[in-house]
Amino acid sequence: MKVAIGQDSHRIDYDNTDKKLILAGVEFEEPYSLSANSDGDVVMHAVTNAVSGITCQNILGKIADDMCLNQGITDSEEYLKEALKYLDEKIAHLSISIECKVPKIGPKVDEMRKNLARILNIDAKSIGITATTGEGLTEFGKGNGISVFACLTVE
Repeated sequence: MKVAIGQDSHRIDYDNTDKKLILAGVEFEEPYSLSANSDGDVVMHAVTNAVSGITCQNILGKIADDMCLNQGITDSEEYLKEALKYLDEKIAHLSISIECKVPKIGPKVDEMRKNLARILNIDAKSIGITATTGEGLTEFGKGNGISVFACLTVE
């Protein structure tokens, strides 16, 4: 068994109403997005970092920057798929913790779990997603961004 933690965070861009807010590959109907070169899917980024923690092949950074800036690939699902190319172990479980004031995560949790399960080729019951405002103690809980931790267990 191996366990890895992935983390990522992005600032909310309340001025960009043209870009969609996407979390775990699921579109949220909000009048704002996340500040990023890519689609800013902070959940996909955290999961990608967790996979990199197992494989020791960092994707976010040089590889994802090349994919985004030079190849025009802005869909963060593609970064996760790139990370999975290096994973030899079987995924046993994924736990995701999201800290934000907005958007409300609860209504989209099942859809997010199903989409991640499709990408990871595991049962949606093997993915847990929780969300908190952190009582507004951090910038994320105050509505200025979204932070995600992903804990990946493989065997």
